[in-house]
Amino acid sequence: MSTPQLVVHRDKDLMAQAAAARLITKIVDAQASRGRASVVLTGGRNGNGLLAALAAAPARDAIDWGRLDLWWGDERYLPEGDPERNVTQAREALLDAVPLDPARVHAMPASDGPYGADVDSAAEAYATELAKAAGPENHGAVPTFDVLMLGVGPDTHVASLFPELPAVRETERTVVGVHGAPKPPPTRISLTLPAIRSAREVWLLAAGQDKAQAVAIALSGAGEVQAPAAGAYGRQRTLWLMDAAAASQLPRSMYPPASP
Repeated sequence: MSTPQLVVHRDKDLMAQAAAARLITKIVDAQASRGRASVVLTGGRNGNGLLAALAAAPARDAIDWGRLDLWWGDERYLPEGDPERNVTQAREALLDAVPLDPARVHAMPASDGPYGADVDSAAEAYATELAKAAGPENHGAVPTFDVLMLGVGPDTHVASLFPELPAVRETERTVVGVHGAPKPPPTRISLTLPAIRSAREVWLLAAGQDKAQAVAIALSGAGEVQAPAAGAYGRQRTLWLMDAAAASQLPRSMYPPASP
């Protein structure tokens, strides 16, 4: 378990730009050392804001897009191409504009795919895909992701792990179907905390005043069942990337002055 490091930016736009620059560097470094990189994307306004900032960054061309594996932390179980699906939004923000290898873009199954309404079978299939990508050097049944990004919800949820629901209590499976999520749509697929914790680095993104209480709760020592964001951490590094509004309920002693 890595101790959280906090980085606070003046506003959400600067946060997105700085996080995008940080991600470019991390991917380039991983590709230089291992020949490839593996990143888990998150949806929501902050995840999509980061992808849009990456699309606009001139340095994006430093990435060898053909040697990048992309995974998702969660997905809304909706038909392929639905505008609410995380993969649809990611394609619009970035993926359609860069030369990715389609075989290395690992979207979660859609509700009109081979598993139909059976979200649990769809989740099991994604777990199998992750396990096939894991090598002997990896820790468990998922690849060792270089960076796994998570948006923090106002209720402290991350991925589709909501407070007190069964998915956040999962200790063995790497991917689960989520039923009855309090945020629509109610049916989703999500990585579990064991899968999240396999990543080298976990980045938690939070911007906006509506995230301030969730940030304060998650960083106050709350339990992960009550505050799932508190249970998200990386093997080597855990970064909380925030704007000043999201950090406004934290003691100033917890983080350095806001970055430009």
